[in-house]
Amino acid sequence: MKTKKLLLKTFSLLAFLIMLMPSYAQVGIGTLTPDSSAMLDVTSTSKGMLTPRLTSAERLAISNPANGLLVYDTSENAFYFYKGSVWTKIDSEVRTNYKLIKSATDLSSELTAGGGSEYKLDANTLYEINGAISISNPINLNNSYVLGLDTNEDKLIKTSGGSLFIGNKGGSLKNVTLVNSTGSIFNLAGSASENLIIRDLVIANSASVGTINSYGLVFTSVIQFVGNTTGIVYSNITNLLISNVGWFSSNAGTYETYTGTFNSIEKQGGFMVINGSNKGIDVSSNPTVANAVLNGVTFSGTSTEYVKKYTVGTYPNYNFNNSWTVNCPGIKLESDEVATANIYYDGTITTGFVQTVANGSPFNLTGNSNSNSTTVVNVLRTASPQNNRITYLGKRTRTFQVNAALSVRGNSGVGDYYAFFIRKNGTTSLVETNTLMRVNNTSDISSNAISGTVELATNDYIEIWGMRLTGSGTNSITVFSLNLNMR
Repeated sequence: MKTKKLLLKTFSLLAFLIMLMPSYAQVGIGTLTPDSSAMLDVTSTSKGMLTPRLTSAERLAISNPANGLLVYDTSENAFYFYKGSVWTKIDSEVRTNYKLIKSATDLSSELTAGGGSEYKLDANTLYEINGAISISNPINLNNSYVLGLDTNEDKLIKTSGGSLFIGNKGGSLKNVTLVNSTGSIFNLAGSASENLIIRDLVIANSASVGTINSYGLVFTSVIQFVGNTTGIVYSNITNLLISNVGWFSSNAGTYETYTGTFNSIEKQGGFMVINGSNKGIDVSSNPTVANAVLNGVTFSGTSTEYVKKYTVGTYPNYNFNNSWTVNCPGIKLESDEVATANIYYDGTITTGFVQTVANGSPFNLTGNSNSNSTTVVNVLRTASPQNNRITYLGKRTRTFQVNAALSVRGNSGVGDYYAFFIRKNGTTSLVETNTLMRVNNTSDISSNAISGTVELATNDYIEIWGMRLTGSGTNSITVFSLNLNMR
């Protein structure tokens, strides 16, 4: 009987101690000495630990999952853990052709590949910039991908002048800040088969943004330029695309210069704040461009010369030639759609010029011995190569509104009728522009208004012509004023 009571007391004490173990001790499975840092230490050399296995539907149906809850999703064959308010997948896949750069020493093999004088990156490899990386040698982009995850924190800083990026290949740059206080950011010269993509960058506090030339495609987008001593030169690029780029007033010099030959330039959105003697865009070297669009870029600041204009092939008070379509706040609107010109008789208005009329055929109002002298004003994408003529010089065929006014006196042939009208290219009379005059006496001066529309292609021209409708023999008219306008 005493033995039974003793055994009962012993088992009761043992059960009590087991109940207290979770509060005061660690648990080891497969080991008698669990690690001191673990509440549960599972040790085995032949088996693993199996977590709960659920389908995606079952996982998502868990009520009020705790942060850190771990399950294996059998629908996706992947581990998930609960974090905050969402399930997060634990993806074990590792990207190939990838390198994380946390300091210049992570580029030691690239420095070796560059002969010790440059970091020659591996083609088609993604280099992730993590933090502020200071380097003393230039980087040969070599068709690689360089990116950061936080533009403000992930930086490439050149510490010894020269250029930060060099080479004759393309590549991509994204989400990093680039700095070179004693040199340039870019010294890149590619070829027509190479593409260069630059986006989501900050380029700051550099002596020069640098040069990019001879690529097939250059695409820059969402870049902030801050505190640079001078800007960038683009030259001989087949297709140049610039989107939503911002130049702050802290920059100096000329922000963007275009030289050489381009198939297309398209600059959309963004802004340029230009102060003092600084320039926004420089096209004074007369770059050859097949088609260019400058649209939605806001120009502002105290500078009196936002654009350093073409020195040939442009028009008074305008900046670009007829290859450009320009629609930007702060600078002149320029396009074929707003091409315009006005010519007027610049002789003595009280004497005018005499036009001899010998038959009933159309005649050009040039006056006897070309005595009709006209001056052209308000010229855009047009010219007046001779008196009484406006020539269209835009690149795209378009329809113009035409208006003209004449003050005319018949010097003989009382009762004769005359028509005055617009003629295109010296051959096509626009009959819808006809206006009539009757010679009532040889003292009256008739005022005639002409209006209509005309479609003109490049180098087409218009003039004011007349025609005697009735009467015969040789007589004359005097034209005291003549104006011709198209827009």
